[in-house]
Amino acid sequence: MRYTYLGPAGTFTESALLSVPGADSAERIPATSVPNALERLALGEVDAAMVPIENSVEGGVSATLDAISASEGVRIIREVLVPIRFVLVAKPGTRMEDIRTISTHTHAWAQVRGWAEETLPQVDYLPGSSTAGAAVGLLDNERPGYEAAICSPALLEYHPELQVLADNIGDNKNAVTRFVLLSRTADIPEPTGADKTTLTVPLPADHAGALTALLEQFSVRGVNLSRIESRPTGEKMGSYAFSIDADAHIYEARMRDALRGLHRVAPEIKFLGSYPRADHQSTAPSAIHSDEAFAAAHAWVESLFPNGRPAALRR
Repeated sequence: MRYTYLGPAGTFTESALLSVPGADSAERIPATSVPNALERLALGEVDAAMVPIENSVEGGVSATLDAISASEGVRIIREVLVPIRFVLVAKPGTRMEDIRTISTHTHAWAQVRGWAEETLPQVDYLPGSSTAGAAVGLLDNERPGYEAAICSPALLEYHPELQVLADNIGDNKNAVTRFVLLSRTADIPEPTGADKTTLTVPLPADHAGALTALLEQFSVRGVNLSRIESRPTGEKMGSYAFSIDADAHIYEARMRDALRGLHRVAPEIKFLGSYPRADHQSTAPSAIHSDEAFAAAHAWVESLFPNGRPAALRR
C-alpha cells in the first residue's frame, strides 16, 4: 500500500494515518494540501489518502468537504479520531517576549486563540498550510516572517531542534479531530453494527420545504444524522449542497431505501462510502426499521397480488 496524507511529516494527519494497521511500514507520501492528496489518489500515485474532515471545536473542514465533493470515484473506507494537543515552538534561543507573529493551520489557530489572546495579546497570526508546515518553516527559512509556530508534539520526533515555549495550549483540552481514509476501491467495508454513511446531496431547488424533503427521507426510515453541513456549490448565489453523515450502513435495508428516496428528490446525490465508526457507538435500528421489518413489508405488498405481479409492475 502507498499512502498520502496532509504533510509534512509530524502533522496530526500523519498520526491518524499511523493508526491504520500496516501504515507504519508502508510508503507514506506527504501532500501539500487536501486537493493535492486527492490529485495523487486520482492519478494512481497512491492507493489511499488520509485527510482531516471534522473537528470537535470548529466543525467540518471546508477544504476537505469541498475537495471530496468535487472528486469522482473516491470512497471513505475508514475514519480515525485523534485527540488534539498543541505546543508552541520556535528556534532555539527564542523568548516569549520575542514573538510578534505566530503561524499555524487555521483550524489549529481557532483552537488556541483564547490562550494566545491571554498569553500573547499583541501577537499577529499568519495562516499556514499545516501545523507541521508552519513549524518546519522556522527551520527552513532564515526569515520566515514569524517567530513561532503552533504544532503537534509528534513533530518534535522529526525536529528535536525546535524549542518548546509552551505545552498543551489548546483552549479545549478535550478537542478531537476526525480524519477519513479515502480510496478509489469499489469495495465497501462490511457492516459492524456501528457504522456511518457519508453523502453529498445538492439542494435540488430553492423553495420552502426543500430541505425538509431531504431530511424526511432519513427520519421516516429511522436513520439518525450525526452531521449535516451546507456548502456552496460555486455555481451561483444560493446554490448549496449538504454534506451528511448518517448513522447506518448501505447494506442495511433502511439506508438503501433512504438512498432511493433521496435520489428521487436529488438525482445528483453522491455516495461517499459506508464504514465503521471510530468510536464504535452502536447504530442498530429499532425493530420497525430493521432489515426484517423491511423484508416483511415487501412480502406483504407482494401478497396483495394473488395471481402474481401485474404486467404493469414487471419492470
